[in-house]
Amino acid sequence: MNETTRTYDVIVIGAGPVGENVAERARAAGLSTVIVERDLIGGECSFWACDPSKALLRPVVARADARRVPGLNPAVAGPLDVEAVLAHRDKMSSYWKDEDQVDWLNSVSVDLIRGHGRLTGPRKVSVQTLDGETIALTARHAVAVSTGTSAALPPIPGLDTVRPWSSREATTANKVPGRLAVVGGGVVAVEMATAWQALGSQVTMLVLENGLLERMEPFAGELVTDGLREAGVAIRFNTTVTSLTGGGKDGEVRITLSDGGQLAADEILLATGRAPQTRDVGLETVGLTPGDWLTVDDTFRVTGVDGGWLYAVGDVNRRALMTHQGKYQARIAGAVIGARAKGEPIDDAPWGAHVATADNAAVPQVVFTTPEIASVGLTSREAEQSGRRIEIVDYDLAHVAGAHQYGNDYRGWARMLIDTDRNTVVGVTFAGPGVGELVHSATIAVAGEVPLDRLWHAVPAFPTLGEVWLRLLETHRG
Repeated sequence: MNETTRTYDVIVIGAGPVGENVAERARAAGLSTVIVERDLIGGECSFWACDPSKALLRPVVARADARRVPGLNPAVAGPLDVEAVLAHRDKMSSYWKDEDQVDWLNSVSVDLIRGHGRLTGPRKVSVQTLDGETIALTARHAVAVSTGTSAALPPIPGLDTVRPWSSREATTANKVPGRLAVVGGGVVAVEMATAWQALGSQVTMLVLENGLLERMEPFAGELVTDGLREAGVAIRFNTTVTSLTGGGKDGEVRITLSDGGQLAADEILLATGRAPQTRDVGLETVGLTPGDWLTVDDTFRVTGVDGGWLYAVGDVNRRALMTHQGKYQARIAGAVIGARAKGEPIDDAPWGAHVATADNAAVPQVVFTTPEIASVGLTSREAEQSGRRIEIVDYDLAHVAGAHQYGNDYRGWARMLIDTDRNTVVGVTFAGPGVGELVHSATIAVAGEVPLDRLWHAVPAFPTLGEVWLRLLETHRG
């Protein structure tokens, strides 16, 4: 079979949102760029994660909000229209077609090769195309690996006898399972439990830890636990799955638990973490270990590879496994690649745009449950472990005037962490209906290292949830 050879300034492996942004930024710097993808252009977020999951969750959250508002409760008392919700999910996922994404790549003059790309040596990538052709690519300046992650399935005996859901099946299923078991207690687990319980499943969560959302402030997991249980979800903490059995005529999954008990489900979702998709991208040809996370510096250049030509951007480097953080990394990496190709310095770029600073100090996150959770920066546990001198400021969100507009029985909480040596905010967590829209103001406060005496002059509009900022400052002042 003949092998086609091509040379570009930059090769990007992986065309999710991260890879797309690396390619666009490198092309904007005047570099010829090609992107390689074996699946849909747009990646996990567009088709199996962010977009479809939030399409499933939005009607659930909206109904929960409406039920608290006087005058609306009778109108939203009935069940969700499952067919309409799933149809909207399909639309938000572009019906799993990527023509619009391909058009966007064409509009920014980035070439596309559909196929599986593997490193074959320094600045070398071999692509097996979907029609069986082999294309040998050479990069003049850089190769960026943006292959993301996939579900990490635990080694449970009998796993091969069932067809478990990962996050992909959980966001794309076209039928509501009568009984759904969810293994895990993190973000994917709580969001999908929220969605499918509201759509008609009887959800049982099997959680290894003693609480939900263990990486966040404890009150966040406690409020989400209360919300899930009120919705009808059964939650079993400190529980391990010891074996699985499937394949019966009824398609039932039989689950044996660590306490000796058993559970039957129609589907089982394993939301037990993520693994880097690096097992088959040729890392061994450049001295790295297949299947490993890729360690990078603050410009996203892979450490331990001679020549400084290999970059790893997005989830694959394990710095912050969220789409918005991956796109932030991508903008930096693309600009860095362009600057280095031109021999320009990277340390004195405007706003420090060529060096990542927000991957640990100011990472925003929203969990779309009922109630919502929004956070940025450090938790109190992380702050304590860092050795900083921290003041913890708590406030009951139900006492904010804007919360009253959400109707009866508003339950929520706010926590602000102050570095007392610098007099700046280093972490914020909100829990309650509508708090997702507060996270960017918190991100600005943390990322901008805004002194508290300046925050006093950021006046919140009345009556909004944003007034919690004033109440937190007042609580801090005493």
